[in-house]
Amino acid sequence: MKGTYQELLTEGIMQLEAVGIADASLDAWYLLSLCFHIDRMHFLMERSREQEWQEDTVAQYQHLIEKRAAHIPLQQLTGEQEFMGLPFLVNEHVLIPRQDTEILVEHVLEWTAEQKNLTLLDMCTGSGCIALSLAVLGKEQFSRVLAVDVSSQALEVARENGRRLQAEVEWLKSDMFQNVPVLQVDVIVSNPPYIRPDVIETLMPEVRDHEPRMALDGGRDGLDFYRVLTKQAASFLKDQGVLAVEIGYDQGEAVSELFVQYGFESVQVIQDLAGLDRVVMGRKR
Repeated sequence: MKGTYQELLTEGIMQLEAVGIADASLDAWYLLSLCFHIDRMHFLMERSREQEWQEDTVAQYQHLIEKRAAHIPLQQLTGEQEFMGLPFLVNEHVLIPRQDTEILVEHVLEWTAEQKNLTLLDMCTGSGCIALSLAVLGKEQFSRVLAVDVSSQALEVARENGRRLQAEVEWLKSDMFQNVPVLQVDVIVSNPPYIRPDVIETLMPEVRDHEPRMALDGGRDGLDFYRVLTKQAASFLKDQGVLAVEIGYDQGEAVSELFVQYGFESVQVIQDLAGLDRVVMGRKR
């Protein structure tokens, strides 16, 4: 099959733009580079020169464009998302790691920077991006990292990410703390489901229809998982241990009140780069 890279790219962009994909040009480029193993410099040099390709390769590209046009997230098509500078495998069974969550990881690393031999528990681990980032980037601080999720399929993804990053994390299937062994850790972190069901219905179709609902739905008021975390975390934390959670932009006050209600002190709300509430941290009394 003959044609030019520019023709293929233009066709892909037009197909994505027709259905309202916001980053049509960028997404079409990523899919082209994935299928044809071409970098930007090679593309710029060769884009107008007629090429001869295997029909299967062109068909693969067109198939991925069709999937993206159906609002399947780009990361699920490429199978990868970067987080904290590390590559993570993602699929339809896990929430796609987001830059906002890096705020949580960065503050935990900052808090533990001068400490050694710490233990950490990551609740609702999903792809494992938080636990693995802390295990890799905080290897001087953390001697043991455990990660929990209720989904067996999510844990399969997390384990594979652990193998790829060659990071030592203990994976545990549990509905919150239900099957967590009795232990005392220094830090508990979590990015739990925190979106109200009525809000989920207003989200972009990429999120609403293609990311796991159980990783999004935080119950009627979005606070169900925070109630469990703040109520039960103290039983698994050492004295002065830290609980750190990601929150929705409008949940800072409500989650802080839960921290105080269940015996945490030095509670602080941390903003993201946009100035929105993003993380709540507190110490066990």
